[in-house]
Amino acid sequence: MAIIKIFGIVAGSFFIFGLIGIMSGWFDRKLTARIQWRVGPPWWQNFADFIKLTGKETVIPEGANQFLFLAAPVAGIVATVVTGAILISGSFFYPLKWDLIIIIYLLMIPSISIVIAGASSGNVLASVGAGRELKLFLSYELPFILALLVPVVKFGTTEVAEIVKLQHIYRINLGYLSGFIAFFVGIIAFMGKIGYVPFDVSEAETELAAGTIVEYSGLSLALFKLMKWILLSVGISFFVIYFMGGFSNPVVGILKYILVLILIVLIKNTNPRLRIDQILKFSWGWLTMFGLFAIVLAALGC
Repeated sequence: MAIIKIFGIVAGSFFIFGLIGIMSGWFDRKLTARIQWRVGPPWWQNFADFIKLTGKETVIPEGANQFLFLAAPVAGIVATVVTGAILISGSFFYPLKWDLIIIIYLLMIPSISIVIAGASSGNVLASVGAGRELKLFLSYELPFILALLVPVVKFGTTEVAEIVKLQHIYRINLGYLSGFIAFFVGIIAFMGKIGYVPFDVSEAETELAAGTIVEYSGLSLALFKLMKWILLSVGISFFVIYFMGGFSNPVVGILKYILVLILIVLIKNTNPRLRIDQILKFSWGWLTMFGLFAIVLAALGC
């Protein structure tokens, strides 16, 4: 029975976050279009694109490592779905003791899968993209972890369910100065995880065609796109739970989700792409400094 329950939660996570992620991707495209004075795609466009890709042939490059080439998108999508399943099970079904460290590890896997995808394809542009993605991963991961440690320092636990409960007893993490700073540091670092501007150096269409995924097609490309959509929805949901008190009130929770999504899209559309050296300086400089500052404020109770 336990295995059936776990399978049901994972399958439910795939469906829920897949659906929300695809619609979030459409919202991103639509809002981006309106900012640029364009009409934008209809709401069903991402569904049509995904279905069309699944019906196309998956071409494997001659010089590619076939196993790694095909396994990379699967590993990425499994990690994002399992993360979503942990969020769902810990928030709605039963009091699962899900530790922050598990979330951090799982959220690393999609980036690693992108590096593996580029390195295993045998394409020069993909290899350059893989190198950039690895540097990007090393740059944003430190401030991202520092941002997530702020509530840990404030409440003295790495158990996310306990942090959520304490937010309901006292106030949401975003209501503290340390939490406010950590929230924005985390959001900016998370944009590096999903490869949004200004951190889209690994794909960089104007420089590297599609970068790490330039050789992907058919179902494998569809899985990578779905992974990014699910990662977007899972990441935003995690920020809502971790910094904003969660989804105890569904209507308020949905509004929180939309506000965070709008914030990400606005940052994406008001900044140019950074070079990899600029990203490293920014992430290990300003972002890390503000992350450490937030931890000090949390230790002081602010």
